[in-house]
Amino acid sequence: MSDHQLRPRTPTPPAPTHPAPEPAAPKPTAPTPTAPAPGRRASGLRALGPRAAAAFRSAAPALGIYAAVRALGLLVFWVAASVAGKDPLGPLSGRWDSVWYQRIAENGYGYTVTLPNGSVHPDLAFFPLLPALERGISAVTPLTLGGAGLLVAWTAGLLAAWGIYAVGARLRGRRTGIVLAALWGVYPTAFVQSMAYTETLFTALAAWALYAVLTGRWIVAGALCVLAGLTRPTAAALIAALAITAAATLLRGYREQRGEAGAGRAGPLPRRHARMLAGVALAPLGWLAYVVFVAVREGGPFAYFEVQAQWGNNIDGGVALATFIAGLPWPAALGLCAALGLLGWLVALCVRQRQPLPVLVYAVAIVVISLIGAGYFGSRPRLMMPAFPLLLPPAAALAGLRTTGRTAAVLTALACASAAYGAWTLLGAGPP
Repeated sequence: MSDHQLRPRTPTPPAPTHPAPEPAAPKPTAPTPTAPAPGRRASGLRALGPRAAAAFRSAAPALGIYAAVRALGLLVFWVAASVAGKDPLGPLSGRWDSVWYQRIAENGYGYTVTLPNGSVHPDLAFFPLLPALERGISAVTPLTLGGAGLLVAWTAGLLAAWGIYAVGARLRGRRTGIVLAALWGVYPTAFVQSMAYTETLFTALAAWALYAVLTGRWIVAGALCVLAGLTRPTAAALIAALAITAAATLLRGYREQRGEAGAGRAGPLPRRHARMLAGVALAPLGWLAYVVFVAVREGGPFAYFEVQAQWGNNIDGGVALATFIAGLPWPAALGLCAALGLLGWLVALCVRQRQPLPVLVYAVAIVVISLIGAGYFGSRPRLMMPAFPLLLPPAAALAGLRTTGRTAAVLTALACASAAYGAWTLLGAGPP
């Protein structure tokens, strides 16, 4: 029989016995975009706890070693102060810059000191975040303003050590990260980390901001920069690190896009660049806010820089440093030049080892800012202390020693030397 004869007997086609395309099938209904979001958010929040615990366990050795070397420094100083018949708490929270911060915390801005030589020192030279924290903590705890300042400094020291470890571990491995945090704790002026100063607070913010950039969290990095800009003027180094890194990233993306356009594959820049640019735009707001505050208060657009000049902290391009060295006896001048040569060698090592751009720019900018100012020379090692990436080359070298015992021996010797130097300096007459 033919097909024509069969067709009337089969009014409907039989069901196929094998899969067939179904062009007329209704389109399945997809879940709305917002339906799974609460679950994902809840899952993400639940995952924060285990992730934070794992991060803390990883950093625990670094934090333990850092706390131990700082405790050694405090113990040596406490014994030395007791032998000398001096109050050990005084130099930690009741002298030099810490007094200015506490006065701001208690009374706000407006205090000025006129020195016998006629120079005027207004308290507007000091940034507001530490005094604000001191005031807030002392308002809700039994601590005095000085005690609150020490609590902030010591807590921030641990957070800084954690951030330094995180950066070092990401760049050179966990062992190097541990040694890096330990080296920062035995830096020659590390005794300042135990004082009610801003160095630990600023370094904590800077270290975690750099880590945020390294991990692509630009908004977080920008927010941390805002806080750093309310802490110290050297936040300019951190802001520059973000801006230069973002500019380099955009330039690299532009070149790649041009190459793809030549090959007929051009496309839009990645969406992550929007978050990067937002973080960069956010970064300088803290520093700018304080500069504008001083300008409005004093009635001049450059009032902040005039305040710094009154303190002798204006930028002179290194003239004051060269004049200071020229006025030293030649053995001291030679030793200082050797120290500056060592500093330059560390910078060169960081460049040679190809540290990531934000880390390198930050460290170099801190060094440059510390050297080209006209301020008190004795404070320059302290001003350079936040430049922890300079310690990455020696940290990697120490971490690479054959045995842990050798590394521990070197760190122990450095900790003892740092503790002795710190006790001697704190019991002296001059500010750190």
